[in-house]
Amino acid sequence: MINRRLISFEGPEGSGKSTQIKRLSEKLIEMGEQVICVREPGGTQLGESIRQTLQSTDSPPLSNASELLLFMSSRAQLVNEVILPALQEGKWVLCDRFVDSSVAYQGYGRGEDIPLIERLNYYATQGLLPSLTILLELNVNTCFERLTRRYCEINGEKDRIESESIDFHQRIIDGYRVISSAEDRFKSIDGNQDPDVIADDVFQWTMKLRS
Repeated sequence: MINRRLISFEGPEGSGKSTQIKRLSEKLIEMGEQVICVREPGGTQLGESIRQTLQSTDSPPLSNASELLLFMSSRAQLVNEVILPALQEGKWVLCDRFVDSSVAYQGYGRGEDIPLIERLNYYATQGLLPSLTILLELNVNTCFERLTRRYCEINGEKDRIESESIDFHQRIIDGYRVISSAEDRFKSIDGNQDPDVIADDVFQWTMKLRS
């Protein structure tokens, strides 16, 4: 089940997804559209609690299976509680990560069974898929540079997944390339470009969904 008003944003850490979601949301609202922006994990009371567990470096060690199922629980709640009702009301839903993140991170990154992840995704989302997935591509060194700069600016620390090895993040980047090459809904954009240029590209792809 593909919905024309559901758009997901994917990419490695530090790729600029949040910035582009904010810009697209502002443009759509200026056009008189109703828009909600959600994030994974999170977006609901349950999801935000799961997010804290998944991201905190103080959380007990998680097995790969536990991590995968926590992401799925957050996703299932988000779809049922927020995304499907919003789509039924004719709103645009802009999602900071969705089903493809589990394939990239838990599948290619952790080495978990990808067909199993795809089946769990289908169950968690009730078969819902975006009509457009924006993949912001960056090389792994740029990702790490951006993360370091981000946390230096706010005097913060990387979360549990951001703190993984460079090899882990390279597997994710490689995984996204495989995933995007097999799905027509993906539009890959060079994340090194000026944010204004990226925003224009994202907006043009979105407008094709309205025609």
